[in-house]
Amino acid sequence: MTASIPRGRSRAGAIFRVTSGNFLEQFDFFLFGFYATQIAAVFFPASSEFASLMMTFAVFGAGFLMRPLGAVVLGAYIDDVGRRKGLIVTLSIMASGTILIVLVPGYETIGLFAPALVLIGRLLQGFSAGAELGGVSVYLSEIATPGNKGFFTSWQSGSQQVAIVVAAALGYGLNQWMAPDAIAAWGWRIPFFVGCMIVPFIFFLRRNLEESEEFAARKHRPSMAEVFRTLAQNWVTVIASMLMVALTTTAFYLITVYAPTFGKTVLHLSTSDALLVTLLVGVSNFFWLPIGGALSDRIGRRPVLIAMALLALATTYPALSYLVQAPSFLNMLLVLLWLSLIYGLYNGAMIPALTEIMPVEVRVAGFSLAYSLATAVFGGFTPAMSTLLIQYSGDKAAPGYWMSFAALVALCATLYLYRRASGRLHPALS
Repeated sequence: MTASIPRGRSRAGAIFRVTSGNFLEQFDFFLFGFYATQIAAVFFPASSEFASLMMTFAVFGAGFLMRPLGAVVLGAYIDDVGRRKGLIVTLSIMASGTILIVLVPGYETIGLFAPALVLIGRLLQGFSAGAELGGVSVYLSEIATPGNKGFFTSWQSGSQQVAIVVAAALGYGLNQWMAPDAIAAWGWRIPFFVGCMIVPFIFFLRRNLEESEEFAARKHRPSMAEVFRTLAQNWVTVIASMLMVALTTTAFYLITVYAPTFGKTVLHLSTSDALLVTLLVGVSNFFWLPIGGALSDRIGRRPVLIAMALLALATTYPALSYLVQAPSFLNMLLVLLWLSLIYGLYNGAMIPALTEIMPVEVRVAGFSLAYSLATAVFGGFTPAMSTLLIQYSGDKAAPGYWMSFAALVALCATLYLYRRASGRLHPALS
């Protein structure tokens, strides 16, 4: 298919169609993190709340371990057959995992089959998500107008923030309308059902997606073997890129997916307060992401990346320490909005940088592999790592150590990548 992406309103439509799958992915991921305590009780009953919650977060993290495999296999497929066809496949796999999780009966009904099926659903979601994000980001970079790649690619993450806001709003509404016992027993499934109901609409949007001009004009389409070979030859770039992404994935899962659990179980705030904070953080992320992308278009990716990594390294733990010493709705909101600013500006510059760093012939596979590795090693296990650090250190602000570590490795990787690629990359990178 060689159709081009027209200008104006149709270009905005293309952004909406391609980011719709990202919405569904993050919608389900957020719900799993927020309803972790209910899911733990239904599928992973244990002798202690800590053990049950850790098993739930381990299954949550297991989905991220599938991302690198999905990034290589599905990313290579997208680099071969095209963005449109490939993104329809990723959506199909993602929807299958989501529907499976929604329909699985609890442990009391089917025993060990319950957690096993939930795990399979998470693995399917992770396999799909491994290439979904990279495919969407690369597509947006390929349809971007000159000098606006950062702004265009920011809408990939922007769609995820809309998912956070919608999911948090649904949860807030359920908490107002239903008794806690009813939510724990079956009400937590309602938002997941809502996600399933919008799957056909997203399929319709994806089917009407046009191929990017840049990909359509490419004369050589690499085979999977060629993609694997090129990735192996560029393994240093992939690993360094993974470390650069570490701050994005850790910050995102800390301030969105883990935040409601942190607010309820660590700060002992009400469920409504924790959800409302998360909703407002999603709005804040949505505001800062395009600003970060546009700023990197104007002054370069590197200054934004370095400045935000330094801010995260210097302020994350002190900010969380202040919060745990004076827990309140307002203080949680202020601290997470600060971390949201750091995340939004960093991610807005990082996404376009990653599309420009990767060799063009394996752009989706390389981007997806680097991002998926970062999510598997850092971001996806942020809820579990945060819970573990608090449990064994006794320091309620211990998640700040984890994000500070991610900021440090991201800073080192950014400095390495730009020094190594000096003079060879797009001017916007400098």
